[in-house]
Amino acid sequence: MSGELNEAEVAAGALVKRHRLSTRIWHWINAFAVFAMLMSGLMIFNAHPRLYWGQYGANFDTPWLSIGSTDTAGFVEIGTHRIDTTGVLGRWQDSEGRIQRRAFPHWVTIPSRYSLSGARRWHLAFAWVLAVGLIVYLITALFNHHIQRDLLLTRNELRPRSIWRDIADHVRLRHPTGTAALRYNILQKFAYGGVIFLLLPLIVLTGLTMSPGIDAAWPWLLDLFGGRQSARSLHFIAAMLIALFILVHLIMVVVAGPFNEIRSMITGWFRLPKERAQ
Repeated sequence: MSGELNEAEVAAGALVKRHRLSTRIWHWINAFAVFAMLMSGLMIFNAHPRLYWGQYGANFDTPWLSIGSTDTAGFVEIGTHRIDTTGVLGRWQDSEGRIQRRAFPHWVTIPSRYSLSGARRWHLAFAWVLAVGLIVYLITALFNHHIQRDLLLTRNELRPRSIWRDIADHVRLRHPTGTAALRYNILQKFAYGGVIFLLLPLIVLTGLTMSPGIDAAWPWLLDLFGGRQSARSLHFIAAMLIALFILVHLIMVVVAGPFNEIRSMITGWFRLPKERAQ
């Protein structure tokens, strides 16, 4: 935000600059890349819908998670617990009304028809977009002080009382107003920091660990993640956590006012929510 706003401008809901160009560009490139990778990754998962811990995993080994079907039902199995998912996962109808017995349905995968080779091409292409974009963003955000200024938690914000108050405000849908709306709140910092500094790097590194060529060049990755199958499991868990983050993020955008939020991420300009009456 450039310049100082007077009380009248804040009270009236002034239009101010909120997001830098580098942040906006990375946001939209990253959003497209993540969606493409999630959907192509689900198609890749359909080829072997089971996850294991350790170095090895095959049809006759015991998985910690599997998505499958019987003659009449679909299910998700986690350890010894089975959850019926008929019509959604494991056993579902395609667009032509035919019963399919794959883990994920056609409307959440790229390509929509089963193609392991096609999904791998999509996945690897956008993996480069994601990895290079993340590196460029981190370097830019470090030099323009976006990380230090906007994402790092202060000592006061780390106090349990402050965290609890922010949780209570979110539960009551009590969003910041005035100039406070220009700053990330505590839960936003936790969420964005977790995605940028933990989940996205984890996605990239575990993805590299599943490549035999990379393993030959960097065998320490296998030791770091406890084997290729463990890396695959961590890759899937991180992907599902990112999908959960996207869902919550979209819900919060709708609740906070989609026009104002989306405009600020496209143009950079954001209209301050009017100060609450005291």
